[in-house]
Amino acid sequence: MARPRTLVSPLLSGVFCQCDPGGSCSSPHETPLAAAALAADLCGGVVCGGPEQDRRLQILFQELDVNRDGAICINDLAVGLKRLGVHRTELELRKIVKAGDKDQDGQLDFEEFVHYLRDHEKKLRLVFKSLDKKNDGRIDAQEIMQSLRDLGVNISEQQAEKILKSMDKNGTMTIDWNEWRDYHLLHPAENIPEIILYWKHSTIFDMGENLTVPDEFTVEEKQTGMWWRHLVAGGGAGAVSRTCTAPLDRLKVLMQVHATRSNNMSIVGGFAHMIREGGYRSLWRGNGINVIKIAPESAIKFMAYEQIKRLIGSDQEILGIRERLVAGSLAGVIAQSSIYPMEVLKTRMALRKTGQYQGILDCGKKILLKEGVSAFYKGYVPNMLGIIPYAGIDLAVYETLKNAWLQRYATSSADPGVFVLLACGTISSTCGQLASYPLALVRTRMQGQASVEGAPQVSMVNLFKHIIKTEGAFGLYRGLAPNFMKVIPAVSISYVVYENLKLTLGVTSR
Repeated sequence: MARPRTLVSPLLSGVFCQCDPGGSCSSPHETPLAAAALAADLCGGVVCGGPEQDRRLQILFQELDVNRDGAICINDLAVGLKRLGVHRTELELRKIVKAGDKDQDGQLDFEEFVHYLRDHEKKLRLVFKSLDKKNDGRIDAQEIMQSLRDLGVNISEQQAEKILKSMDKNGTMTIDWNEWRDYHLLHPAENIPEIILYWKHSTIFDMGENLTVPDEFTVEEKQTGMWWRHLVAGGGAGAVSRTCTAPLDRLKVLMQVHATRSNNMSIVGGFAHMIREGGYRSLWRGNGINVIKIAPESAIKFMAYEQIKRLIGSDQEILGIRERLVAGSLAGVIAQSSIYPMEVLKTRMALRKTGQYQGILDCGKKILLKEGVSAFYKGYVPNMLGIIPYAGIDLAVYETLKNAWLQRYATSSADPGVFVLLACGTISSTCGQLASYPLALVRTRMQGQASVEGAPQVSMVNLFKHIIKTEGAFGLYRGLAPNFMKVIPAVSISYVVYENLKLTLGVTSR
């Protein structure tokens, strides 16, 4: 696991900050070499601006620009770094160029090079602080072992010491910030456990549709039992959130099934109709089964996700985005398949008229006797097809927003704070819902077909054709307004309840 020890030129050391991760700058290292003239007093833990620093960066750029064409390609980087005593593989060099190449021309101009260095040092500082568990400005073998265990990688103390030796330039068997930075200079950064701890998304936010990719949990969270406390807190938050926004959810279902071009149902008119037909309590029809299904669906999805991760055969505890999407989508299909009859019951209970059913069990019994077992799987296909666009877009948007925040604003911690987390979760979930909404509408109509007298029993494809022919493309988005109206209150309520339940259950984060 250890890399061969490298001698990093003072030229490179001078470009980066000589201060500790806490932000207090120390004086530059003394050296008899002429290149030490580039050593700089830099501040704040990030490559600083100013004419003098720009000049030093320009000199480093010229040293790496071997063919003097004003841009650094992979070959320039390989030759230039080798001259400076830094050895990187071709794959690592490609990653560096790809990470900094904003105009995608296969090389780095000076502006791209400077942006990459500044952004990269921020990431290095985050990683260093995550490894420095004692907060003493140094990393020892025990801290390396603990951090790798958190990521699911177990190594011996001898292996940890071997890693230390590859970076330890002064023989102290500990690594300070300067040694860490110098060793990892111009090396692609990796993810860190804190990002997993702070950026939970699926567990916290409940939008009424449990189609998101499950959150990752570190090995430490699994070993200490924090994972099930997170899930219980998330389930409780979802129950409260769904109950508070149930009137809007029922209105959405009614508009999806009953609203047409000739029978246009407004938000105010829909609420008035529900209250006239069954009183204020009727606004919460279907909420009971909607809350009950949270527990089995969340548990099945989490267990399926963990098993699929093992079947994928990844050696890493934390999956990449593509692997997460595959594992999360398959886990969603398994969970939805297991509880799908409850989805049908929820729709039927929301659509029921006063006195039609005495309760959930009576509803299930009457559906079984009148329509047979197959009725409990109506709309199954569009529901499963909707998982991929919902989960995929939600995950992609959330990861994009998360990474953008980490690159621009994360300095000493990966903790985004409540408002950033709420904003990212709301935007990503809204985008996911918007993409999968037509499939959700077709699913709901197929589930509620028998409750509409004289409604034809059609297939998914024929129903799509019928809606577009009679209502136009807008017909596929009936009920979208109340659905979006519940997003912000649902996210806010679920977050507040989740945080309070975390405290009650004793959930701790490092």
